[in-house]
Amino acid sequence: MNRSPRVRACWLGSTPYREAWDLQAALVSAVRAGETDTLLLLEHPHVFTMGKAASPEHLLWDQDELARRHIDVVWSDRGGEATYHGPGQLVGYPIVDLARLGLTIPGYLKKLEESVIDYLQELGIESEPGGPGLTGVWHSGEKLAAIGVKLNRSVVSHGFALNLTTELANFDGIVPCGHVEKRPTSVEAVTRKKVDTESAAREYAKHFERVFAIEVSWEALGSIVKVTA
Repeated sequence: MNRSPRVRACWLGSTPYREAWDLQAALVSAVRAGETDTLLLLEHPHVFTMGKAASPEHLLWDQDELARRHIDVVWSDRGGEATYHGPGQLVGYPIVDLARLGLTIPGYLKKLEESVIDYLQELGIESEPGGPGLTGVWHSGEKLAAIGVKLNRSVVSHGFALNLTTELANFDGIVPCGHVEKRPTSVEAVTRKKVDTESAAREYAKHFERVFAIEVSWEALGSIVKVTA
């Protein structure tokens, strides 16, 4: 009987975007060299990230307003346009070898969406993938989770950002994902309930495990970092 592929999961807590970006890059190299796939779960301090399809016009606030709100801006190597990350948002960065999982990029993105949708269903929220030209996970025409990935040969990085108790007003500083007419929402806005980010991470990992038919094992950051050293 074949064993399910193993994926290490790690809760990073609040981690600056650039620090998590560097960790992802190191893990991509490690996975390409044969190390075990990894699922990083975390939240970021306030930051606007601008993907490969973003343009300066997608950033609506000037430097004074960004400084007043303590929001950093990072031009990223992920796909997609502009998005916001901040406290109360669950961010998931799977660094996985699609060849090991027997997946194409479209198949991977479909399963990533499905894992988030399944978790939201656990919270009593009906959601669905975006329509034509729209990525992420949506509820009643509003975006609950953004998705943007990067492929390095067969290894994928970056991932999703799910709004739990996110301060939605901060999305006013960008054209989110290139669609000015589309608005974000959050688990708190939909259910009037607050969900702790770490608790959400540990529950979400169960859905990631089921949807991708893999075995998740939780590990401390120290053991993850040793692999990249």
